[in-house]
Amino acid sequence: MNEKHYHIITYGCQMNVHESEKIAGTLKKMGYEPVADSEDADIVVFNTCCIRENAENHAYGNIGALKKLKKSKKDLLIAVGGCMTQQPGKAEELKKKFPFVDIVFGTHNLDELQKLVELKLKRKKSVVDVWEKEGEISEKDKPFRTSYPNAWVNIMYGCNNFCTYCIVPYVRGRERSRRPEHIVAEVRSLLDEGYKEITLLGQNVNSYGNDADGAFNFPDLLREICQDKRKFRLRFMTSNPKDFTEDLVAAIAENPQICRLVHLPVQAGSDRILQKMNRKYTFDEYLDKVKMLRKRIPDCQITTDIMVGFPTETEEDFQKTLDLVDAADFSTAFTFVYSRRSGTVAAEMEGQIPEDVQKDRIMRLVSLVNSKTREKSKEYLGKIVEILCEDYDGKKGVYLGRDEYGRMGYFPSSENVVGKFVNVKITEASGVSLTGEIVR
Repeated sequence: MNEKHYHIITYGCQMNVHESEKIAGTLKKMGYEPVADSEDADIVVFNTCCIRENAENHAYGNIGALKKLKKSKKDLLIAVGGCMTQQPGKAEELKKKFPFVDIVFGTHNLDELQKLVELKLKRKKSVVDVWEKEGEISEKDKPFRTSYPNAWVNIMYGCNNFCTYCIVPYVRGRERSRRPEHIVAEVRSLLDEGYKEITLLGQNVNSYGNDADGAFNFPDLLREICQDKRKFRLRFMTSNPKDFTEDLVAAIAENPQICRLVHLPVQAGSDRILQKMNRKYTFDEYLDKVKMLRKRIPDCQITTDIMVGFPTETEEDFQKTLDLVDAADFSTAFTFVYSRRSGTVAAEMEGQIPEDVQKDRIMRLVSLVNSKTREKSKEYLGKIVEILCEDYDGKKGVYLGRDEYGRMGYFPSSENVVGKFVNVKITEASGVSLTGEIVR
């Protein structure tokens, strides 16, 4: 019997990476095995992203590139799903632009992929099935994970915040929280399988349980997970500062399994721009959250997301962002240029910023962030840090993994230590990377 093979092409964030694991789990259940190249596959699945325009353009380019392969391999199935197809009118546009695509599905019916594939195999006509409304949360997904010793666990789906630049609420729907017992059971199952680092995922994890009439909340979920006293790391992303509470900080402080690294996206430093973004906090309120966190957990580090070039942003507004970077003392920051997304409030705002101004501001911001990141890295020199080894780089002949604060460390070892916690003395620090030697 001939083997069937699949290839998944993923765009976007960790949420999408984990959803691709769910797609892989479905295809494995159907008898497909993974391959590294589209040319060797019987089905190619694009899991798309539309948060930024370049991700969408990249997906379109790669889908178009398969036209020639489809002609020479007529039995090849091509499926396109994810955030991009969930946008109004995108499924129809996709089919018109790429008539050789066999299956189009959305974010709301990811767990229906097997039915869609089986339906397509029974008929010549393509299958387009994008649900307008989010359905019930499915607990039947069995992801095919390839990220050992790390694993991702969704705790909720959707978003109610409606930041004016963001397409997520329109393509992922309203907030829906998984039951805590299902989450805790999944985490404990992963620990039983030997996973050492679990990352809880949600568009705004702080909102977990808001749709449950007070029956459960995020800090209590963390506490319940940490009742398991085995050695592991627990992370979560992403947090909205407006919902970042003292109770959440207390839960982090109480449980050593929770990493002392908090990702707290600020997006901008100007109160005027924050208001136009619908972020619901100010410069001072954000810094108050930072101070609250560091007062309770002095060794905590903070990372963030920052956007430049939002509509009407002035040089004075941008300077407030630079001031915030100085004041908050981030360990690092993920920086972006505002990307106009059709369907969002910001896309219709007057005062869109010219590209040359955006480029100038992002370069100045990156320069400041990088200088601070390098200073943080220097503090590692001579210290012994605990690293969870993730992989081996055969070309460089070194193992690699991250410390509690997310810094990547490289080190030699005479034995295979993938999946193990090791103590490494840092001898070199460059940017966000560390180099060292194992201390026995």
